[in-house]
Amino acid sequence: MNQQKLPNATAVLVLGIVSIVTCCCYGIVGIITGVIGLSLYSKDNALYQQNPGLYSDYSNLKTGRILCIIGIVLSVLYLIYLVVMISTLGWDALTDPEVMKERMRELTGQ
Repeated sequence: MNQQKLPNATAVLVLGIVSIVTCCCYGIVGIITGVIGLSLYSKDNALYQQNPGLYSDYSNLKTGRILCIIGIVLSVLYLIYLVVMISTLGWDALTDPEVMKERMRELTGQ
């Protein structure tokens, strides 16, 4: 029997990698690419489960899913980190190193 490739397995893998790489872009890009990758995964997984013997690259699909989940988690953690930093130091401290030093001195009591 001639096995076919799943239609979105490579796309899920690429989106998972992009999700991890872009998790530090304010967290938003990583979350978006990870969610898109997971939605494509669910479609291909349903297709694979209907006829497992017909498709050959299910391992790429599973790897892409894991990468998407890791990318989403890292992106959410980075987004939480940014919210905490902005709420404690302020946006102006994140853009100006001198203000950052001053705010850090105030927080540490020196």
